[in-house]
Amino acid sequence: MATLLGFDFGERKIGVAVGQTLTRTATPLETVRAQGQRPDWQRLEALIREWQPEAAVVGLPFNMDDSEEAWSERVHRFARQLQGRFGLRVHLVDERLTSLEARRQLQLGLRAADDRIDAQAAKLILETWLAEANPQPPSACRLSEGDSLP
Repeated sequence: MATLLGFDFGERKIGVAVGQTLTRTATPLETVRAQGQRPDWQRLEALIREWQPEAAVVGLPFNMDDSEEAWSERVHRFARQLQGRFGLRVHLVDERLTSLEARRQLQLGLRAADDRIDAQAAKLILETWLAEANPQPPSACRLSEGDSLP
């Protein structure tokens, strides 16, 4: 079982979620506010120390035509910084519509300001990667025909 942190990167705030590969689920943790248009590296470092992830998953913004958003280079830079500062493997995943889905799940309107949106979007980003990277359940959990649970 590996622990992972998911990130919904934004210039003013970064949503963070934690998940693990055994159940392929994630939980929103918090939204970290930027410090002078830079990530709050102290808070991010504290989260990384606390959860000790094996890897990070960062949402990469795409347009509906499959091209990357104009500001996606900032996301790539953030991913490189996570890797360089903390020695984490970093995976990028399409984050299209995750903020919209996060708002829907939290039952918030399109204009509502709520820090839970970013953390919820990070959860969705991480669960997307977990589902794509691990399409089959772990072999230790597979049952063959005729098997029964204890």
